[in-house]
Amino acid sequence: MEISEKLLCLFSADIREEDDEYVIEVPRREVDTGSLEPGETYRVALIARDDFENDADVDDRGGGSAHEDGPQPPVEPGEMRYVEIEDLGKQGDGIARVERGYVIIVPDTEVGERVKIEVTEVKSNFAVGEVIDDDV
Repeated sequence: MEISEKLLCLFSADIREEDDEYVIEVPRREVDTGSLEPGETYRVALIARDDFENDADVDDRGGGSAHEDGPQPPVEPGEMRYVEIEDLGKQGDGIARVERGYVIIVPDTEVGERVKIEVTEVKSNFAVGEVIDDDV
């Protein structure tokens, strides 16, 4: 199964019935990490759980294999990357997005800067990078 580079987030959810509607809850972490914004409209794709769990290589472009928790982060500690700062977080740190909308927090940067970073910390839904060269 090929997953689009435009994918903002990937998570498992149950569908529940409320009155005359069916509801899929979006995990808070997807909003907290900046992948999604409340009040915005998004295109949603639903994949049967059996199909997803049986597909060992969800993304053949280097995004990693699927696990029950979703795809693995597209970066590793120590990796060097060129990124563009797209936004500022609540603490004033720069935010860059890479494959599948994965967030890299880069302290001491401004919106619009293009910098070379070293990834210093990797979590399931975000990473932290340190500027190596800001003259890119």
